[in-house]
Amino acid sequence: MKINEGFELRKVCDENVIVAYGRKNIDFSKVISLNESAAYLWNAVAGREFTCQELADLLCKEYEVDAQTALADVSQMVAEWKEHGLASD
Repeated sequence: MKINEGFELRKVCDENVIVAYGRKNIDFSKVISLNESAAYLWNAVAGREFTCQELADLLCKEYEVDAQTALADVSQMVAEWKEHGLASD
C-alpha cells in the first residue's frame, strides 16, 4: 500500500497534523492529527510502498513494543488511514 498523493504531515502548534493540498483533495475538510508514533511511521514510508508488517517492524525498532501488539496497532492505524482516504492498496 501507499500514502495517497496530496497529503502532507506538518507540525502545527506542537501537533502532528495531516494537511491536504491539490485539486484532488479540495473537498478534504477533516483535521487529522497523528500521535508521535504514527507520525514517525508516516515519515518513514511517505512516498513509497509499504506493508503493515514493515510498519510493525519499524515500530518495534523505535519503541518498546512486542511484535504482536505492534502489528495489531499498525493494522488498526492503516485501516483508519484508508477510511479517511489517506492511504490505499
